[in-house]
Amino acid sequence: MKTSQDASRTSGRRRWWALVGFAAAVFVAAAIGGLGVQGTTGEYASLQQPSWAPPSWLFGPVWSLLYALVAVAGWLVWRRVGFGPALWAWTAQLVLNAIWTPLFFGAGEYGLAFAEIVVMWLAIGLTVVLFARVSRVAAALLLPYWAWVTFAAALNLSIWQLNS
Repeated sequence: MKTSQDASRTSGRRRWWALVGFAAAVFVAAAIGGLGVQGTTGEYASLQQPSWAPPSWLFGPVWSLLYALVAVAGWLVWRRVGFGPALWAWTAQLVLNAIWTPLFFGAGEYGLAFAEIVVMWLAIGLTVVLFARVSRVAAALLLPYWAWVTFAAALNLSIWQLNS
């Protein structure tokens, strides 16, 4: 039986405003990361990188798509169960995401950034597991993000090793 709270979460304008809210939360995390990379293009290009490192222009489009998927996944879970453990995990991984970029690019702390991205990777995994219990679609939307963070962690580790 649906409660009035359930009905208000899944119907009308509130549902669409909630999607805007999830997009805004992801945008804030991305913006914090964007502030962390301002003026670092030359520094990043000067780092020794593995041969498999993608060109720097690829990061913007990939992250834009992934952030959209993360926002929609969170919104889908919220529509089903509201704000509970699954969305706390979603929030935690998003905060960790916002922290990584300034650590890596802004501070040049490649080792600390690697430790942080491992924690973020685990938080994303927990989020996927918790989302799967609520919505398989929402969990599936996070899989490309988790895969990209796996790749980013390997790249972070390699850059750390090559530049220490």
